[in-house]
Amino acid sequence: MNFLERIKKDYVEVSDLVIKPINGITIVYLETLADQDKINDYILKIIPKSKIPKDIKNLVPSPNVKDIKTYESLTSFLDTGFTIIFNDKQIIAVETKSNLNRSIDTPSTEASLYGPKESLVENYQTNLGLIKRRIKSSKLKNTQSYIGKYTKTMCSILYIKGVVKSELVNSTIEKINGINVDGITDVGELKPYLVNDKKNVFPGIKITERPDVIANALLNGKIIILLDNSPYALILPTFLADFINPMSDKYTKPAIVNFIKILRLVCFFIAIFVPAFYVAVTTINQETIPTSLLINLQNQRMDVPFPAVMECVITLIICEILRESDIRFPSSYGSAISILGALILGEAAVSAGIVSPIMIIVASITFISSMIFTDVEIIDALRYWRFISLFIAAIFGLYGVGISIILLFINLCNYDIDGKSYLYPITPFDLTYLKETLIKMKNNKRSKLLSNNRIKGRL
Repeated sequence: MNFLERIKKDYVEVSDLVIKPINGITIVYLETLADQDKINDYILKIIPKSKIPKDIKNLVPSPNVKDIKTYESLTSFLDTGFTIIFNDKQIIAVETKSNLNRSIDTPSTEASLYGPKESLVENYQTNLGLIKRRIKSSKLKNTQSYIGKYTKTMCSILYIKGVVKSELVNSTIEKINGINVDGITDVGELKPYLVNDKKNVFPGIKITERPDVIANALLNGKIIILLDNSPYALILPTFLADFINPMSDKYTKPAIVNFIKILRLVCFFIAIFVPAFYVAVTTINQETIPTSLLINLQNQRMDVPFPAVMECVITLIICEILRESDIRFPSSYGSAISILGALILGEAAVSAGIVSPIMIIVASITFISSMIFTDVEIIDALRYWRFISLFIAAIFGLYGVGISIILLFINLCNYDIDGKSYLYPITPFDLTYLKETLIKMKNNKRSKLLSNNRIKGRL
């Protein structure tokens, strides 16, 4: 059975398949993926009415023409918008993809006051172009593969040769080639196959939509994974310091940025342990706070029928519901509804005696502190540890808060990212990468753990 007959058999119930014989040749395409104007300009207008040459490839003015040798490559090109031309024993694929992409927009999840205002889109070629506009070097390499039995999604690994460690590239390629699933349509589905983070709620891979973040990661010796049809990219490897230090810090003066970095670290612990501390000092360790403040707290809680831990859990759950609704509502009115809901529910809860005013303050400080981080996965991890520390503190008091802090650090120290500690550059200590993340200082070297070439500016 020849290829044309196999297409007719395999695509028998595909309504958008077009098979058109013209002057001794046959063209085949999917009209929902192919551009009719390109088919007309690249193929129909150049087909001679008399004798068809044996090598029709030389007549086609398309910038991308491929020879077809196997049936698998034929279906792959056909399913991605190419037009297939059958001419005697010659089969070629002409790129006639329809433009189904949106234009480049501003970042929606990683907003920045300064810096570029471009974000990735669903088109792989456009995303690759945005990156190559920033890194103009032949050392920027990318290897491609296809993932998914049915989706055949194109996956590309980007790295700078001579900067990145070859072991990282090889291990990542091996992991991707070992994926055997029906389909992957977004980078979020790809993450579990690259990092084993089932025992840890903190994210092991950073997802970004900003080309400048990608370029900075490549220059530091990391690798980038792009997936066709996905407006996000994956950065490997990633550590905790990368999540709490956004790219926007590079566009501000060091003195100001370093203060903000310290503030983020403080907010990291506030977002986790403030509710636990409140429960501990109001229920078990009341002797640790001044008597006047204790009397004030007890007067506020006099009409509350629940213990402090139950009051705290109820308030935090309501706040989480408001946050989830804010994320999923359209941006035009989602925040307004959340603010209105928080004001009404908070005032009504205090008036009804369900929660105390101090609990509203504690919940507000907790959630405002968590919102300083832009990555949703980090916020979710803070939420997870917030409830763990809360329940431990309800049993052991301030000792429980201390136990929670120790458990948190044990969990982070045991987290392994491609053989590297999640708390890098603190452990193992690396002053070079510390200057790139937790402290903004003049730095002309790359991390020794991530890169073979430590001197910046020389490949």
